[in-house]
Amino acid sequence: MQLRANHHYPSRRSAVAADNLVSTSHPLAAQAGLSMLARGGNAVDAALAAAITLTVVEPSGNGIGSDAFAILWDGTELHGLNASGRSPAGWGPDRFKGLDHVPFRGWESVTVPGAVSAWVDLSARFGKLPFETLFEPAIGYAEAGFPVSPVIATLWQRAGDQLGDQPGFAETFLPGGRAPAAGAYFQSPGHARTLQLIAETKGRAFYEGEIAEEIAAFAKAHGAALTVEDMAAHKADWCGTISRRFDDVSLHEIPPNGQGIAALMALGILSQTGIRDLDADDPMAAHLQIEAMKLALRDTEAYVADLDHMRHVTVEDLLDDGYLASRAREIDLNTATNFGAGAPRHGGTVYLTAADASGMMVSFIQSNYAGFGSGVVVPGTGVALQNRGAGFSLDPRHQNFVGPNKRPFHTIIPGFLMGAEDPIMSFGVMGGPMQAQGHVQMVLRTQLFGQDPQMAVDAPRWRVTDGLGVACESTMDVDAVDRLRAMGHDITLEAPDNAFGFGGAQLIHRLPGRGYVAGSDPRKDGAAVGF
Repeated sequence: MQLRANHHYPSRRSAVAADNLVSTSHPLAAQAGLSMLARGGNAVDAALAAAITLTVVEPSGNGIGSDAFAILWDGTELHGLNASGRSPAGWGPDRFKGLDHVPFRGWESVTVPGAVSAWVDLSARFGKLPFETLFEPAIGYAEAGFPVSPVIATLWQRAGDQLGDQPGFAETFLPGGRAPAAGAYFQSPGHARTLQLIAETKGRAFYEGEIAEEIAAFAKAHGAALTVEDMAAHKADWCGTISRRFDDVSLHEIPPNGQGIAALMALGILSQTGIRDLDADDPMAAHLQIEAMKLALRDTEAYVADLDHMRHVTVEDLLDDGYLASRAREIDLNTATNFGAGAPRHGGTVYLTAADASGMMVSFIQSNYAGFGSGVVVPGTGVALQNRGAGFSLDPRHQNFVGPNKRPFHTIIPGFLMGAEDPIMSFGVMGGPMQAQGHVQMVLRTQLFGQDPQMAVDAPRWRVTDGLGVACESTMDVDAVDRLRAMGHDITLEAPDNAFGFGGAQLIHRLPGRGYVAGSDPRKDGAAVGF
């Protein structure tokens, strides 16, 4: 990997190199994380302070009512944390009778929020600073206000138009009846109060006490199923990681219920192709990645669920070498194919990463799913509840069939690259179904094609959609787009500022010997900062 002062992709930012780094989608959150490192904290402290601050300054992507996942290298060992919540106990088989799908907004899309449990468990196990210290920047911004950044202002406006009638939304997020404009200051005293209670009680107020009771009372008032008992029953799980090698590196992902396995499958398929002989922006390299990603995503959609419910088709089935080799043989080198799911057994999110001089690296993601999640906001608390329940299937034959006390299929995934023994890169690409696709693109650009993190982030991206559809950023080379169309790909071009559609990437790559280098996505408001 060669660090570049300039390159030919849009943005032309330079990668940031330092011994201690934080890279997030919002500058204020990045600085909050960096301040923890300056106060003697470690990468976990930095990541958590940034994550907590993001609930205030980037409410369009996450909040106190989010879920979260993390992968971290503690200096000697890799750990994985699944802090996604489960469905209410009251979501029995008749709850959604007569519907074609679980509602996408409103109370009937709300599952138990897990992000707060991630903050508590990560801090207790790996943090150095007092838990309450991590909340100081976020509480300060919630109480005193902060200037809304340009990308967030745009997303906020869209959400205001769509969610203004959801319970509690306007009261919290539409001061004066409208979304705040870019540069306008926004205050959220209820948010500050909730964060203070979480800090003082190490999360107990949120899951067992005052805040849990307010959430449950608001749910009951609207006929929703979520109860205090559902909140109290939540726990995060130290789940480890699943991985797949590509030459000398291993990509690690959180096990299902997330879509990270799709990135592993795609890499396994690509390892059986001639992609190593191609250049980064060769249309054939894009074609192979697109086809591998379609194969992986079709299987993910068909089989991935809460790990406890993947009893017919398992993780091992989906990652089987022979199965992935058979899927690779389905790729036509000249023509795009509309793949279906295979037969493994016959019969709108925020991402951040931090690293410190001791060697600790953290890959952390939390999300409300859609912009502002369900749209439901508990009055006086600043708690915007996620809409992860919309990830369930209503097909009783599907492993992801909706049910009580069950984790839904998740799109948010942190990524981590390992060498033979040492960590290489902590990274993620927020943005719904773009995430696994973005992971594959970042791994290949940095590891196979030798691009530095900022160059890899700046490069034009693509994402597969339905059938033969592929959305490409309009900055992609015109000749490359024409060649992909000639292969039969149904290409649509979209503006590169479509931050949700093409994701927002943050990368920290370890340098040989000492230090790190980071890239931060110009499609978002964020920054990589360090010392």
